[in-house]
Amino acid sequence: MHTDPRVDAYIAALPDWQQDICRQVRALVHEADPSVEETIKFTDRPYFVLDGNICALLGTKDHVNVFLYDKAAVPDPHNIITSGHANKTARMISVYRDQPVNAPALVEMFRHIIAANRRRRTVGPRR
Repeated sequence: MHTDPRVDAYIAALPDWQQDICRQVRALVHEADPSVEETIKFTDRPYFVLDGNICALLGTKDHVNVFLYDKAAVPDPHNIITSGHANKTARMISVYRDQPVNAPALVEMFRHIIAANRRRRTVGPRR
């Protein structure tokens, strides 16, 4: 697992319960593929990337947002996506205090996004 100290700093600055959620999501995205890289975009937001964006984290006042950069293509049979259903770039999962993270569903979604990123990379842009 390749971690970025800037992501560590972002997570450490959050309240304890948000740190727990962010650490769980971080571990799950790396479980989906150990080659996932971490970075910071837009000044302070943690992003997880592999051949394109996979997800990003954002701690808010009362929840943590997990942005899925899936081009609205990832199936959601467990109904964990909370908003952005019509968005063509990303959708969002909001996780509140004491709400469990659906780890199996999230890993499945991350793997789907990674596979789609790889397909786009090998196919290249359409002409």
